[in-house]
Amino acid sequence: MRLKGQVAIITGCAQGIGKSIAETFAGEGANIVVSDINAELAQKTADELKAKYNVETIAVAGNVSKPADCEDLVTKVLDKFQKIDILVNNAGITKDNLVLRMTEMEWDAVISVNLKGVFNCIKAVTKPMFKQRSGRIINIASVVGLMGNAGQANYSASKGGVIALTKTCAREFSSRNVLVNAIAPGFIRTAMTDVLSDDVKQKLADQIPLKRLGEAKDIANSALFLASEESSYITGHVISVNGGMYM
Repeated sequence: MRLKGQVAIITGCAQGIGKSIAETFAGEGANIVVSDINAELAQKTADELKAKYNVETIAVAGNVSKPADCEDLVTKVLDKFQKIDILVNNAGITKDNLVLRMTEMEWDAVISVNLKGVFNCIKAVTKPMFKQRSGRIINIASVVGLMGNAGQANYSASKGGVIALTKTCAREFSSRNVLVNAIAPGFIRTAMTDVLSDDVKQKLADQIPLKRLGEAKDIANSALFLASEESSYITGHVISVNGGMYM
């Protein structure tokens, strides 16, 4: 087991890509911190993981855009586990609109969760990770943070910011052996894409050299690699998992 006994915080992991990452990590022996804004769903997911994989879990509800919630998350994790080995910043939202029509609320909400939330969580874990002189931080970015996308100025900007933040933190944290990397998913089958019509999904697939949308497990496998010892000489890197959509 590649992560046996390690403690992993995964934000926004009560469902979707985050839950797939949590399951993959738990399957490799990691104790899981289920962080999500939905308290009921977070607890349900934590209970499921504990029963299925025989690992320790804790559910902590909170809003990553609020620094106090992120500090509270870290405090609760340290109280239970006394350490934090891995942080996966997965929590994110979308509020799509063309720039011409995008409201200030739509812009601020997405930047607050997707970019400020990543900063808040990273800052909250720095002290314990620096003290133990080890840690892995994995930020979930997006292909649109690299290539842009019409109707997603706020989302693209937030994910592009996550990529830049990843590289800066990798440089700042390297002396403490804290590795910081990002994953940029392409179009992945999740609840977010399930609402799209079949016609739209087909048009998306047509843009992808592999001619299909990705699966949450594809992202989880990449996260597992970055969390494991196999990636011990990699930091400040962005792994694109997009079926060749953007090269």
